[in-house]
Amino acid sequence: MSQSDRGLRRLAAGTLLVAFQGTVAPAWVLRELEQGLGGVTLFGFNVADPGQVRDLTTALRGAGEPVISLDEEGGDVTRLAYHVGSPYPGNAALGAVDDVELTRRVYRAIGSELAACGINLDMAPSADVNTEADNPVIGTRSFGPDPELVARHTVAAVEGLQSVNVAACVKHFPGHGATRVDSHLAIPVVDVDLDVLRKRELAPFRAAVGAGARSVMTAHVAVPAVTGQTPATLSSAALTGLLRGELGYDGVVITDALDMQAITRSVGLAGGAVLTLAAGADLLCLGPLPTYDDVQAIIAEIVSAVREGRLQLSRLEEAAARVTALRAWFGAPASVAAEQNVVGLHAARRAVRLTGATEPLVEPLVIEVDTPPTIAVGDVPWGVGPWLPDAEIVRLKPAAADVPDLLAKAVNRSLVVVVKDAHRHQASQDLVSALVAARPDATVIEMGLPVWRPESAAYIATYGAARANAQAAIELLTA
Repeated sequence: MSQSDRGLRRLAAGTLLVAFQGTVAPAWVLRELEQGLGGVTLFGFNVADPGQVRDLTTALRGAGEPVISLDEEGGDVTRLAYHVGSPYPGNAALGAVDDVELTRRVYRAIGSELAACGINLDMAPSADVNTEADNPVIGTRSFGPDPELVARHTVAAVEGLQSVNVAACVKHFPGHGATRVDSHLAIPVVDVDLDVLRKRELAPFRAAVGAGARSVMTAHVAVPAVTGQTPATLSSAALTGLLRGELGYDGVVITDALDMQAITRSVGLAGGAVLTLAAGADLLCLGPLPTYDDVQAIIAEIVSAVREGRLQLSRLEEAAARVTALRAWFGAPASVAAEQNVVGLHAARRAVRLTGATEPLVEPLVIEVDTPPTIAVGDVPWGVGPWLPDAEIVRLKPAAADVPDLLAKAVNRSLVVVVKDAHRHQASQDLVSALVAARPDATVIEMGLPVWRPESAAYIATYGAARANAQAAIELLTA
């Protein structure tokens, strides 16, 4: 391979954020980092404990200067606490409190934990304005439905993370909050005119740009007024025209995972890589599915696209320059002491809401109505069991519930029903309604968005299913 060929391959590899299975870096990842690979994205399956993550990131850093990223939003979407649930409430809870200094403190604490583990970029916060209650992928990940509220808390989150030298990645541009389709599975459409888009979806991103956000993540959503039927990730009108041009952003643009079906089923993985680079992206998050062979094929396709004139060499060089500037901002690994996450529980306690009155618990029966996890969240534990050790906990799928049997179990006992996003699941609503009709003294705890509620004696809204949210709810129930 000639020197120019090696240089071109290095530029192509430098645009990729790869993933891998296991808690130790594979040899191929270390080898590719030595040859210019942009970095890695970690997932729950890469995490055992903070010490192991620190060892992993140290090994990665020993092979190059990687961007080491993950999705640590607090709340339902967590990677460091994937196996136990996050000690921090997510954005919906922080938006419900609406104290920007609290949001800044929570994100600073999250950033401190990431920095202590050697992670330098957090794919957070979600700046989506959640105007669609039936949104299957955003929900409690959003600060709320009001653009101004979302904007001010997005700024606070960016400032909190970046105050400890962890780059924020504001997502999902130009906004995923008005969708009813999960872009992991298909291409959602945000069919609003430019005026609405500017006032609503773009307001938090404009604020984040003004706050110096180091990176912005693209959304695989089509906005016909801007992108036609093309996802924003692949649209130069969205990334170069709107984000770079109108919003004046000159930081790093990172794609949402390219292994999502909105991309793979439309243009394919390698094809999507070339198209998003041409549109203006700088770092391509490949997601957890692509293998080493896939990574090799993507690099080869980018190189071929440059040689054939489908992708300008200057575009790759521009991307490399932005990532180099980001690495310079990282500096040396931060020696930040992780803040005690008491701020997470404090925030969850401020967010939780009680309607009605609770009674002292008597041999409580807790029915946790199972909710299918989204792809973004994954299979993170949730529920109230850890804080009610003496209760009988029954976790069930609503379609499998035997209401007479459950009511018989609950005779002369306190009945607590725990749901998550009941407004999105008719079967959950039917089960809760049947239980509460027979036991109007029951307490219902909603651990998603409190959009739908039954007429129970007491109703507790947590605005999220993180570990901290559950603890705050039970403290209120047993106070």
